[in-house]
Amino acid sequence: MRRNHEIDYQIHGEEMQCVEIELDGQETVIAESGSFMFMDDGIEMATVFGDGSDRAEGFFGKLMTAGKRILTGESLFMTTFTNHSHGKQRVTFAAPYAGKIIPLDLQQYDGKVVCQKDAFLCAAKGVQVGIEFQRKLGTGLFGGEGFIMQKLEGDGMAFVHAGGHILERKLEVGETLRVDTGCIVAFTHRIDYDIQFVKGIRNMVFGGEGLFFATLRGPGTVWLQSLPVSRLAAKIISYGTVTRKDEGSILGGLGNLLDGD
Repeated sequence: MRRNHEIDYQIHGEEMQCVEIELDGQETVIAESGSFMFMDDGIEMATVFGDGSDRAEGFFGKLMTAGKRILTGESLFMTTFTNHSHGKQRVTFAAPYAGKIIPLDLQQYDGKVVCQKDAFLCAAKGVQVGIEFQRKLGTGLFGGEGFIMQKLEGDGMAFVHAGGHILERKLEVGETLRVDTGCIVAFTHRIDYDIQFVKGIRNMVFGGEGLFFATLRGPGTVWLQSLPVSRLAAKIISYGTVTRKDEGSILGGLGNLLDGD
């Protein structure tokens, strides 16, 4: 028996995805501000403090919950969408950049999944959106996500988004995966997350992959993204700020044609 609201969903699209949530009467979905796309007439929107999970924590508890969200770079407020009609109604949320939306049934993952700070998109009402501190100093300093990540707790459906293609890996007890720190989207709570130095001076200096790997040790499930938004943003900035020496010349024009530019 679930404590969180039970919602149905359908994910649309390939590279720029959106998720359509179907709500029965009085069912509610919570979402990050700015993710809303469109909704049916019978749904009402409201802005709430914190994660909208309605935990019995009082005003100061809700204030603390909202304050923790600032630490992950999110807004103080979240948005709820409730179906106040008698029939089924739908509301749709869109991913903020090219990639995939990952549906997570938290009941299947012992009620908790840890994800990168900006991954959360929406969830069934009752899912708690909090913060997860990295207990290891090295992981917090060099792990790519800092000391603070998001955690999703409950037994309902939650949806996170990530860049590029998504790979899901199930790790057995003691099985270890070494990952670029920016490519981690989420992992279940029993996964041990740490960092490891890249071996070899030439690899460290000339490899172009940074000085550290993230190490993920099972048991549990890991979700990885092929295109972290930070990597995409860095590429866009480099193309926008670096002037190519051959621009404006005849040879430069021919070179650009050959490059496909």
